Amino acid sequence: MQYTINGNPDYGHLTVSLTSGEKFIAEGGAMAWMSEGMGVKARLLGGFTRALVRKIVGGESLFVGEFSHPSGGQVTFSPSVPGEVSHRRLSGDSFILTGGSFMACTPGIDLKTRFGGLKSMFSGEGAFFIECSGEGDLFFNTFGALIEKDINGSFTVDTGHVVAWEPSLNYSIRGMGGLKSTLLSGEGLAMRFTGTGKIYLQTRTMDSLANWLTPFG
Repeated sequence: MQYTINGNPDYGHLTVSLTSGEKFIAEGGAMAWMSEGMGVKARLLGGFTRALVRKIVGGESLFVGEFSHPSGGQVTFSPSVPGEVSHRRLSGDSFILTGGSFMACTPGIDLKTRFGGLKSMFSGEGAFFIECSGEGDLFFNTFGALIEKDINGSFTVDTGHVVAWEPSLNYSIRGMGGLKSTLLSGEGLAMRFTGTGKIYLQTRTMDSLANWLTPFG
């Protein structure tokens, strides 16, 4: 399989070239255009129970599309929000995504739902995250541009800006200062990461956009 990512950082989209017999999996509704003769099958990634959990608590589609072409062809995918499309190669390791960030993967990637703790239910990111593991190519998207940071120690970030992180990092969710500051500052809850590893952030958040648009509704 070959792929190209165009349009970053504003309007990223992913084009995948499949040879005969190759398969590719993408979030439901992400397909933008494809070659004549491309086959598409709806499937439940990981079975009904795990797919249903991801839909309810992880912000992902219940069904994914499995794409293949009998003689080889191309298919292009676009995320639902404007921003950047990124690639991560997994070789037996794992990677954590926030809900709604998963875009596509090769069949060797396994997706599991992880509970983020009670505080995460009020964090703006949802109570669950997606753990990606296995062998293959993983693609994820951001709202706005992607910022990659290397952490060695501790790092605090607003929950809405977190896209993904390596499992070598530990995290906790806490308020921005005391109770009064958390409730009145407009900053809400933040995630504090500790350890050594990479974290991936997005420059925009859906909550901020929704709050900005509310007066015009």
